[in-house]
Amino acid sequence: MGSLFRGEEMCLAQLFLQSGSAYDCISELGELGLVEFRDLNPNVNAFQRKYISEIKKCEEMERILGYLLREIKKADIPLPERDMSPVAPSPKHVMTIMEQLQRLEVELGEVTRNKEKLQKNLLELTEYTHMLRITRSFVQRTAEREPQQVQYEEFPFLEKDTRMDYSSMQRLGAKLGFLSGLIQRAKIEAFERMLWRVCKGYTILSYAEVEEYLENPETGEPTKCVVFLISYWGDQIGQKVKKICDCYHCHLYPYPSSNDERNDVVEGLRTRIQDLHTVLHRTEDYLKQVLIRASESVYTWVVQVKKMKAIYYILNLCSFDVTNKCLIAEVWCPVDDIPKLRRALEDGSRTSGATVPSFVNRIPTTDTPPTLIRTNKFSSGFQNIVDAYGVCSYREVNPAPFTIITFPFLFAVMFGDLGHGVLMALFASWMVLYENNRKLKNTRNEIWNTFFEGRYIILLMGLFSIYTGLIYNDCFSKSLNIFGSGWSVKAMYDAKVWTNNDVLNNKFLTLDPNVTGVFHGPYPLGIDPIWNLASNRLTFLNSYKMKMSVILGIIHMSFGVILSTFNHIYFRKRYNLYLVFVPELLFLLCLFGYLVFMIFYKWLAFSAKDSRHVPSILIHFINMFLMQGDEMQPLYPGQTGLQVFLVVIAVLSVPVLLLGKPLYLYWLQNRDRHHLGMYRGYERVRRSSDEELCLLRTHDEEEGSSHSDFSSSGEHLAEKFNFADEFLHQAIHTIEYCLGCVSNTASYLRLWALSLAHAQLSEVLWAMVMRVGLRMDTRLGVLFLIPVFGLFAVLTVSILLVMEGLSAFLHALRLHWVEFQNKFYSGTGVKFCPFSFSLLPSSFEHDGLL
Repeated sequence: MGSLFRGEEMCLAQLFLQSGSAYDCISELGELGLVEFRDLNPNVNAFQRKYISEIKKCEEMERILGYLLREIKKADIPLPERDMSPVAPSPKHVMTIMEQLQRLEVELGEVTRNKEKLQKNLLELTEYTHMLRITRSFVQRTAEREPQQVQYEEFPFLEKDTRMDYSSMQRLGAKLGFLSGLIQRAKIEAFERMLWRVCKGYTILSYAEVEEYLENPETGEPTKCVVFLISYWGDQIGQKVKKICDCYHCHLYPYPSSNDERNDVVEGLRTRIQDLHTVLHRTEDYLKQVLIRASESVYTWVVQVKKMKAIYYILNLCSFDVTNKCLIAEVWCPVDDIPKLRRALEDGSRTSGATVPSFVNRIPTTDTPPTLIRTNKFSSGFQNIVDAYGVCSYREVNPAPFTIITFPFLFAVMFGDLGHGVLMALFASWMVLYENNRKLKNTRNEIWNTFFEGRYIILLMGLFSIYTGLIYNDCFSKSLNIFGSGWSVKAMYDAKVWTNNDVLNNKFLTLDPNVTGVFHGPYPLGIDPIWNLASNRLTFLNSYKMKMSVILGIIHMSFGVILSTFNHIYFRKRYNLYLVFVPELLFLLCLFGYLVFMIFYKWLAFSAKDSRHVPSILIHFINMFLMQGDEMQPLYPGQTGLQVFLVVIAVLSVPVLLLGKPLYLYWLQNRDRHHLGMYRGYERVRRSSDEELCLLRTHDEEEGSSHSDFSSSGEHLAEKFNFADEFLHQAIHTIEYCLGCVSNTASYLRLWALSLAHAQLSEVLWAMVMRVGLRMDTRLGVLFLIPVFGLFAVLTVSILLVMEGLSAFLHALRLHWVEFQNKFYSGTGVKFCPFSFSLLPSSFEHDGLL
């Protein structure tokens, strides 16, 4: 709890690492995640550092591993379970891993290229087979299908002899040529128009679509292709046709001159395709064996290479001593972890077999250390809420432990519903029970990851919503009569206040609690269920929730102001207790704390008998500032005098808050100059005695002085304190705080507004959906109720749980960031980022390869 309440105490340390053991020492530190390294070579280019060649080797290995992982994923080969995290390999084993990866890459590349060549050859032979089959009867079929169409003048004999083939054309002396191939179906129309425009009718194009899909060699996707046969006249036209085919990426194949030649080619193609299928199947088997063998070690290699690269990156942050035999590193480390750091260096030196051990030396510094707050899986979500506003300044009070309670509670005040809270708690409990499930943790869905990381926040929000739902006595907009109502209707009849005529002739009747036996006492837990039937239910709940919101807001803000005292005491600024904390608390409590007092006093001092004559708290609170209200009925004797006294105290606290701290620091600066002169006199006269100096320093620490270095010059002290800057800063703080007390108190009314909105939405959903299904009194009513309940469940989850839950979450977040944390929390720190292998990001995991 100490570390969660306030960040760990940090120190700056120097590590002296022997060159032979530096790699192993850094590896041990990476496994433990104890320290954050500082860059001792900020002016050296990244490409000019000592270990850049080793980092390039690691990047080359990462490239090979990425290639292997992509091929393994493409082959749909599962990776083995990743239970253990291998340690970083020693530098002498790096070349072995490099050689294994290069050998695998070469082997896999050769097999993949052979497979691609075989697939390409198979595709070409398949296309050639389709072309021969489809073009067998192009000439005859064209003549039979289009006997009435006008033929080209270059081939008038085609009308007379439809069975004339290429050999008969040669016997007649015609220079007729044929060109056949395949083209994608999407390009055939443009291809046909281009042939007509360029060749001016000296070609005949015949084409037909292939029934099955063929693989596109460029994209690998199945596409529809068209077989075409072009008859052209003359060699010059033939050259133009070939160029057009190249432009449209047509696959051209030789056209046989006779049927015998066609049959021989088809038979040869059939044999070659069978042989290619056999060879391709064996190649794929061998490729799968190579990938399976690689998958057994690829995860180990990925982790080892990632750790090696991180170690060499850290070594580049270190500097060498004069002899170049020792590396010097500067690290931020928690003070409590210094013994662990020493043991890690000893283990690293022992692993490397170094004769001279590495050691650590703590050094003083004036730099602000980073902030380390240790969390677990339960508190990390709440700490992330605080860090989203700003990281704690070093050793500042951390709001996270209080947020664990206040955040889900304020959420539940706005979301209070027993049924909705149960659903939310059950959902969060399921995530908590299966939090070690790898499928739930390692998804790439950012929305799901957000819910899963905040599962404990959702669990507490659900549990607190159950509690506030019991207080509101609200479960899916219905009340639960667990203990029996404290109101009785029978007593109104017994006292003869009501008669049968009154009940029959009046739509609404009022229960009078002053009648004996009507009101037996308050409901044991929460709101009495009879209010769910009352016509003035909304008026009653509005008054209750509005007052409750103001009370919770004042308590929450007062608690934030009180927490600031821990910062003032810890940082030895005790003057802030009297000049900042006390005026702030007096201003808040004298005005708005008094409002809370009046609310409780009205609840306790007035009963149902005199409830009609109770004065309004709001009017009294306004008259308190106007110094009026003598003609109004007071809440209690001496009210006017007390209110005037409280207003005067609140007004007087403003100038104290505005001028107290700047004037005190100005006086402290002048006193320090006087002490500085005294110290120099002591130094000249009595150099052997330091007792007076110690007394002066102790006195300044008690007074809150930050000028502990008495040997510095007076000009340096003047630079550290500027009265104008301090006064301006305090003026802004005073204005912000005084106006913020008013606006922040009003801001807490969102608790009432969102609670009312949630209850009304729930009631509207019940009335418009479930009530319709429940009112059907026919036999089909049960069947109709099933889809109605399904619709009610979907709308409840989507609107009331998700949308309303997100709205309440954001408003609770705002109340903590703005209204609560600004009372004591600056959030200007830098987060401690330790060198830890477990925190290193992996590009393979980001790409979904692991």
